[in-house]
Amino acid sequence: METILQWGIDLIIAIQQVHGPVLDNIFRAITFMGEEEFYLILLPVLLWCVDFGLGVRVGALFLLSTYLNFGIKDLFCQPRPFQLDPSIKLADAEGYGLPSGHSQSAVVVWGSIAVWARKNWFWAVTISLMTLIGFSRVYLGVHFPTDVLAGWAIGAALLGLYLAVQPRVEQWLAKLNLRMHIFLALAVPLLLLLIHPTEDTVTSLAPLAGMGVGLGLTHRYISFSARGPWWQRVVRFLVGGVVVAGLYVGLKAVFPGEQSALYLPFRFVRYALVGIWTTLGAPWLFTLLRLVPQVPRDT
Repeated sequence: METILQWGIDLIIAIQQVHGPVLDNIFRAITFMGEEEFYLILLPVLLWCVDFGLGVRVGALFLLSTYLNFGIKDLFCQPRPFQLDPSIKLADAEGYGLPSGHSQSAVVVWGSIAVWARKNWFWAVTISLMTLIGFSRVYLGVHFPTDVLAGWAIGAALLGLYLAVQPRVEQWLAKLNLRMHIFLALAVPLLLLLIHPTEDTVTSLAPLAGMGVGLGLTHRYISFSARGPWWQRVVRFLVGGVVVAGLYVGLKAVFPGEQSALYLPFRFVRYALVGIWTTLGAPWLFTLLRLVPQVPRDT
């Protein structure tokens, strides 16, 4: 293992021979596409402005993938490159290194969107994004090449599993009554949280629970579609995004901090509210404000 890690550090040093302020900023911008804040933008765009069903599928797959990523990291406890050689650190990163969450998420998120889009050009864009996001983590010295390869491999396996089971799972969920739907939406994330209760897993499972509860209610009581003229989509994103920011940033400021024994429960509530807003609160408000077209809702 030490030989592999040293090889990774040597490769990072070789890559960074051409680094400079411009390249550093470019790859920091690329690596932002794997950050939590980026997905707080992307998932609402998919849900409210592209296709509601697509947003739900991508969101659920992304959150479950993130939970698994944190679990594997905590299992192997592998260091990051800059922890062994601080001179190669060009960006901040927390937690363990193996596998790369940015790389894994890039595969499952952009891969599932590409499957939905069914366009060759979009697959080319998707593969380019996967490659660039993974390479940015190596360039910035926050992941070994092996971390990125592992992230890509796990992401590909999850994407393949998703494609294999998605139709049957959705057919089964469609047959559930509302009470059972809400029960499972809460029980599954909470069970997974009991298996591995950390700050990171709360971040992935709480919005999953909120999205699941909101989806059950929206599917039965709200006729929402992400279609419509471009101005409706822009207004939906701006209006809904203000509330997301309020829940994400505002509640963080008033809820108990990390030193409190109530930190994790309140963190769960904050992220769950973000999930409920994206799949229930926002669609309801958009419908009330007549910011949706009079067409059949997305499925």
